[in-house]
Amino acid sequence: MEAQFLAGFLACLALIVAIGAQNSFVLQQGIRREHLLPVTLICALSDALLIGAGIAGLGALIQSSPVVLSVVRYGGAAFLLLYGWRAARRAWHGEHLNVEADGPVPLATAIATCLGFTFLNPHVYLDTVILLGGLANQHGEHGRWLFGAGSATASLVWFFALAYGARVLAPVFARPSAWRVLDALIALVMVALAWSLLLGEGAAAIG
Repeated sequence: MEAQFLAGFLACLALIVAIGAQNSFVLQQGIRREHLLPVTLICALSDALLIGAGIAGLGALIQSSPVVLSVVRYGGAAFLLLYGWRAARRAWHGEHLNVEADGPVPLATAIATCLGFTFLNPHVYLDTVILLGGLANQHGEHGRWLFGAGSATASLVWFFALAYGARVLAPVFARPSAWRVLDALIALVMVALAWSLLLGEGAAAIG
């Protein structure tokens, strides 16, 4: 394995293995055992696309445009606050998933939500396009794409492990109280991410 590939793999893992919007959603889908393949592929392929865009120079373009940064920041904060409010409401009222009674979430809804967490979350752009793209471009013309390939591979491995590994938690989440705790944690994460955006803080977790 080339050194640049390994460097990209480890750099991406260092960013992605943290509680964030994407990871919370993928974990939730994994526990529910709903639409795991499309959700994980969307997350991983989107990361690969954004990392590639960062290597190609999009990160420098975004950083040079205050208007674009503001639109991404405030739009993303609004999206995260909305999702956090919905999770808080579920936790407050004690709502939980009952697969037999409620049925699965439609595939279109799961895909739309996943795309929202990917492309309406400014932290994703900060970490994939700007940070990983910038790190990759330190490795020269050939090495930067190997670095990007390593990062994309790490994203793919992580999201599949998170989604399919979450199944072992299914017995725990057979209890309504467990869903209440999970929704409360998701609400806190979403509000914290939105707050960091509104304060204009730097890159946070990729997911």
